[in-house]
Amino acid sequence: MSEAPFYTDVADAPPGGRTVWVTTRDAVRLRVTSWAGGAKGTVFLFPGRTECIEKYGRAAGDLLARGYSVITIDWRGQGLAARALRDPMSGHVDDFAEYQADVDAMIVEADRAGLPQPHFLMSHSMGGCIGLRSLIRGLPFRAAAFSAPMWGISMATWLRPVAHVVTHLSTYFGQRHRYAPGTGPVTYLAEAAFQGNVLTTDPEMWEYMRVQVVNHPELAVGGPSLAWLRAALRECGALSVLPSPPVPAYCALGTAEKVVDVGPVHLRMAGWKRAELDLYEGAEHEIMMEGPAMRKRFFDKAAALYDAHR
Repeated sequence: MSEAPFYTDVADAPPGGRTVWVTTRDAVRLRVTSWAGGAKGTVFLFPGRTECIEKYGRAAGDLLARGYSVITIDWRGQGLAARALRDPMSGHVDDFAEYQADVDAMIVEADRAGLPQPHFLMSHSMGGCIGLRSLIRGLPFRAAAFSAPMWGISMATWLRPVAHVVTHLSTYFGQRHRYAPGTGPVTYLAEAAFQGNVLTTDPEMWEYMRVQVVNHPELAVGGPSLAWLRAALRECGALSVLPSPPVPAYCALGTAEKVVDVGPVHLRMAGWKRAELDLYEGAEHEIMMEGPAMRKRFFDKAAALYDAHR
């Protein structure tokens, strides 16, 4: 197990983190960072698409302050993890099952590092899709906190069948590597302005995220490949017909959400026993990257859930 780089200059993370390379069962190299010292248990923090470990440096501090150790990951295809395509800016997987191999490697590393039990889940956006599948698989998380989970992808109703057809055909015509329509190689944070952005209403947190990919462009990733979009649509569809797992859950969703489809979130949470849907008035997609009051509310609620199920 060899040490991996971690950019402390942009992470604003607590001291004492340990960053290593891990290898999945299908031989993909990933980066994992853990912060020990929280004796209550360990929070597995599942990032969203395009994200890197450094983005959750402040979140790690919030969780440590509430008594929890933390472990997080660069999913395959983003951050400093291995990228599958010749174009490194394309976010790509062929099947969302690949991410479960990443989860399994993360669990192995947590055990190897001696991080404390019990284990809890915290996830954002695409990480919420990966996390829900992990819970359905029966992985041993005592409770789960979701931020704007990607249980559906926001797009116009008329475009949905078109997306299924186009992504399906891309495989047969050897075009699965191409960017999904409307996306390209430039990461959103590098080209969008704060005014009118779809991620956060807080200018300080916007700058925190933006500086990471500007100062360290190797952390950035652009739009998804057609293969990723096909895999995501298939996984969201597959999950939608499965019952919610018997795990206590908390879900935070901004009322100004524009990135994920909110319909599947409301539908699942309405039928999930021992679960709470909490609407954040005026919040955009990134609840953990909103202003101080919203961030405190999210981490307080998540920690209270974890505390109740230790």
